[in-house]
Amino acid sequence: MSGWMWWLIALFAVGGFSSITETVRGAFRNRHKRKMQLLEAQREDRRALEAANRPPEPICGCTHHLAKHDKQGKCHEVVEVPSAWDADRKPVRFEPGTCNCQQYVGPQPLSSVYADEITDL
Repeated sequence: MSGWMWWLIALFAVGGFSSITETVRGAFRNRHKRKMQLLEAQREDRRALEAANRPPEPICGCTHHLAKHDKQGKCHEVVEVPSAWDADRKPVRFEPGTCNCQQYVGPQPLSSVYADEITDL
């Protein structure tokens, strides 16, 4: 073997290239982090776009859907009602009961409306 190969082997043995390998590893690590951040940002954009295309959910003040209310506005959802309290007036035991909500206060769903485009003749 030639003289420069012995120097190269000695440099590897002593760890002379460790700073180069750490720099390369750091670069790959940073590239991976940036790539993952880009993918997460794309996912968030896609979620936001899907959420923007959905119609508003008609939710009552009691947090139940409009489908759980009858025509008079009474809610028919079963909820947990406290039945026993401790000395600090915190509920200890719960029983199933009906929601006490009486009126729907959420957004009204819009009906579909068709309108011709306005054109200049």
